[in-house]
Amino acid sequence: MHHLFIALLIALSSSVMAQEYPSRPIRMVVPFAPGGGTDISARILGEGLTQSLGQTVVIDNRPGAGSVHCCEIVAHSAPDGYTLLLGNISMAFNAALYKKLPFDALKDFIPISLVTDQPNIMVGHPTLAAKSLKEFIALARSQPGKLTFGSAGIGSGTHLAMEMLLLSQKMDLVHVPYKGTGPALTALLGNQITVFFSTYASALPHVKAERLRAFAVTSTKRTKTLPEVVTVAESVVPGYEYSTWYGLLAPAGTPRARIAQLNKATVGVLNSPEVRRKYETQGVDPIPSTSAHYAAYLKSETAKWTKVVRAAKIPLQ
Repeated sequence: MHHLFIALLIALSSSVMAQEYPSRPIRMVVPFAPGGGTDISARILGEGLTQSLGQTVVIDNRPGAGSVHCCEIVAHSAPDGYTLLLGNISMAFNAALYKKLPFDALKDFIPISLVTDQPNIMVGHPTLAAKSLKEFIALARSQPGKLTFGSAGIGSGTHLAMEMLLLSQKMDLVHVPYKGTGPALTALLGNQITVFFSTYASALPHVKAERLRAFAVTSTKRTKTLPEVVTVAESVVPGYEYSTWYGLLAPAGTPRARIAQLNKATVGVLNSPEVRRKYETQGVDPIPSTSAHYAAYLKSETAKWTKVVRAAKIPLQ
């Protein structure tokens, strides 16, 4: 009888432990400064997960070093489901960009679900002589090494999307890296750089307010929110496509039951009509997925971008 009682107690306490997650706030670490696409994706998701999980999801912005520092923090955190990473496409670039990384993106994380993706949009200051992408390319070719392009950092998506265009058009622009999309947009609004391949959501309000001129989007089709803006593919480079994706990950070793719980909550949030609307007005598309799909996608993206980094001859960091 006594043994049975102890067995019952153990069974009860382990089921209570299983049910108790989450019993305190969850930290979602974001590798970029506030105001960028990663931050926008994180805040909308965090709000939804706070309601769905019944615990506050705290957004922790840790910009710098092309997301490496932030990924390292999460990779080395306790695998208990209380520290999560809102990673993005930079996780696929970094393997090719850095001589040595303090983590392995494919081994040190368990993908939970893809969250959103968005195209990039090439924007310039309204005072620029060029009014279209074709005019801009002609202008750049007539003044090699004179015009500048900003990025959210060396090897960021905003850098590589531009390198892909420069490689195809034989243009020579000077690269000016910043510590994120927010700071690069501020520089462009102040006319300190010529153009920037911004993430879409961050540049959208400035384009709508005519503070920036939009030249082209990097998606295969024109966007719903700016249907008059051409795609790079239809204008100058057939087949050109680039989109920045964002996804939720946990440190490797996080219990599978918690991953499943987080996946279910995330997919539920992303499928809710209210959240879809919030994302879509920002020019971002929700792309909920299974953990396995995201893991396979991260692997294929890493292979694709390693090729681009090599072709652009970007020096190893």
